[in-house]
Amino acid sequence: MIELTDVSRTVTSGAGPLTILHPTSLTIARGRTVAITGPSGSGKSTLLGLLAGLDTPTTGRVLIDGVNITALGEEALARLRGEKIGIVFQFFHLIPSLTALENVLVPMELAGAADARARAGVLLADVGLTGRGHHYPSQLSGGEQQRVAIARALANDPPLLLADEPTGNLDSGTGHQVIDLLIAVNRTRGRTLVLVTHDPELAGLADEVIALRDGRVVSRQERA
Repeated sequence: MIELTDVSRTVTSGAGPLTILHPTSLTIARGRTVAITGPSGSGKSTLLGLLAGLDTPTTGRVLIDGVNITALGEEALARLRGEKIGIVFQFFHLIPSLTALENVLVPMELAGAADARARAGVLLADVGLTGRGHHYPSQLSGGEQQRVAIARALANDPPLLLADEPTGNLDSGTGHQVIDLLIAVNRTRGRTLVLVTHDPELAGLADEVIALRDGRVVSRQERA
């Protein structure tokens, strides 16, 4: 499902080149839940951004479903993301001028999906937000906004779901609900789930934990 070969990311800072992620090679099988952990500044979000095609590697290549996304132009990359990758961010990234239903509709409308409105309603029901589709993000709690974001990420039924600190901006009770929802997406839909997290409970539910430190993979542990 995911294959990284000697992937690194170096940026220019005031003090000169700064390597955020050193050359990294790894493979993630289809249908797995993988947690990426490590202290702040260890390269977790950078690695996720490379998997999503939101960042360009300095070296190496990233394959998603056999497609080398590092060789794609911006239009082809955007099309691949729309078809194969759903992304959930820590701070939701909902469009404030659109209702919950309309936020979920956006990726389907961009893809020209049939029956998009009906599917958006089903997705909101799946995440426990029946009857909340007409509310704007400002009228929803943080947990409700994150559930809308998850429904939006699932809009085009992507095989890969990426989540960057999905519980990091939520209280513990609401975080539990989001954890249960994400794990259910993996277990019931068979979607590959890769998430960056500081939450040991969420990491403990993953099939595999990849720990980063100073831009390097320092351990990989599979759950018994």
